[in-house]
Amino acid sequence: MENGALLDTIGNTPLVELCAMSPKEGVRIYAKLEGQNPTGSLKDRIAKNMIEKAEREGNLDPNVTILEPTSGNTGISLALVARLKGYKIKVVMPDSVSPERTQLLEAYGAEIIYSEGRYGSNGAIALAQEIMSKSSNGNYFMPYQYGNEANPEAHYKTTGAEIVRDLPEVDVFIAGLGTGGTLMGVGRRLKEHRKDIKIVAVAPEPDEAIQGLRDLEEGFIPPILDLSLLDSRVMAKSIDAFRGTRELMRREGIFAGISSGSVIWAAMKVAESMDKGNIVCLLADGGWKYLSTGLWTKDSEQMEREARGKIWW
Repeated sequence: MENGALLDTIGNTPLVELCAMSPKEGVRIYAKLEGQNPTGSLKDRIAKNMIEKAEREGNLDPNVTILEPTSGNTGISLALVARLKGYKIKVVMPDSVSPERTQLLEAYGAEIIYSEGRYGSNGAIALAQEIMSKSSNGNYFMPYQYGNEANPEAHYKTTGAEIVRDLPEVDVFIAGLGTGGTLMGVGRRLKEHRKDIKIVAVAPEPDEAIQGLRDLEEGFIPPILDLSLLDSRVMAKSIDAFRGTRELMRREGIFAGISSGSVIWAAMKVAESMDKGNIVCLLADGGWKYLSTGLWTKDSEQMEREARGKIWW
């Protein structure tokens, strides 16, 4: 099967300086805008790499259905690649995700199986694995982003290489902790470039919910995640993600998703501890999939009240 030309546009996303966001002179903050990928998120990179690896290894043919647990973005990216390559796809995701994600998946022709939202992405993983275990005729293929080395490999070969190319003087890299693929792949590439570059993960505080980020204290550690590669972990609250996302739009005009707000908030905290240097933040997706939350239109008091009650995502 031939790739659609659209797949060739994945990656090479802009790296822009956030001139209004740094709290200290001498520290410069840059944002890698992954919302510029075809489906609006960094997951296009890993979806393409995982599917093409499966093709090379003979794990896919037109009679096999792709099955993947997801919180939304990976499923959408896989659905795009599947559509262009002619594969059927089913995704398992929490029923608490934003309606835009459902609409995009349906538009790309994916079948959706919902897991209980209160169990988050861990519940989606468990349900997808149950479906696989009950399928005895090999009619499903699960890329399994949480344990597939093609996930960090995509970021090593592309995202990390692009940062080295565009900003060789990078001192700190900050990204949200989800599957761990971005932090592992980019982290390995940047550490090869210069061993003293700091790799910082952003994760939600216990009992906090930030769409796209993973709390390791819940008990599931993705197999691809090597915690020794991380120099530090910053814990964010949902209200921090909210404020960071709003400030990105207000100060820089960048329309980004909720996890990106937590990454920017963390970058500003890290910047306060530095005398000088360059920080690169990875903004995982654009804001389009979150419009139904009313994030950019509700007044601050209402949004903070809803964030405390975990209503708005």
